Amino acid sequence: MPLILETIVTTLSPEGELHLVPFGLIAEDDATVLAPFRPSPTIRNLEASPYFAASSPRDVRVIAGAVTGRRDWPTLPCDAIPGRRLADSFGHAEYEVAAVEEDATRPRFRGRTRHVAAHAPFIGYNRAQGAVLEAAILSTRLHMLEPAKVLTEMAYLAIAVAKTAGPREREAWGWIEDKVAAALGPEARIFGREDR
Repeated sequence: MPLILETIVTTLSPEGELHLVPFGLIAEDDATVLAPFRPSPTIRNLEASPYFAASSPRDVRVIAGAVTGRRDWPTLPCDAIPGRRLADSFGHAEYEVAAVEEDATRPRFRGRTRHVAAHAPFIGYNRAQGAVLEAAILSTRLHMLEPAKVLTEMAYLAIAVAKTAGPREREAWGWIEDKVAAALGPEARIFGREDR
């Protein structure tokens, strides 16, 4: 299994509009691979402008927000490529697409690193942040997974949120819980709104 890093990827549309989305980047030999499923604005953007930036957000709400329709997060210009990157991040990397492996379902864009920068010290992990990340990924697979599996996993992840979340993590969890409950029904809600 390859190493996959969960990041926020930014690309530019042919019209110059920013697209910000959570993505797992695949570390493969000397390349970083971005493999979006069709249809995808990211694919359209990379075909028009073969550059992308990947940022490690300091605030987990960026990931939860992006999967629940909240994509308006502050960005800054990239240093070595045309585009923008997440402003509030531990660090970011900028890539130029060096090769494309075409596929009808999931093309693979092999990125060559053009620039890497650290922006803030990383002190340690928070279990609630990890739980929000996993719940965010689950929420993008509601059409693929059995509801019972989603509910079981959400219940397990909620333990870490209950024990270790700060205000940002609770808000992020609430956004995801709202999305899951909208798809699967109110019984999918683990915390009441007053518990967030």
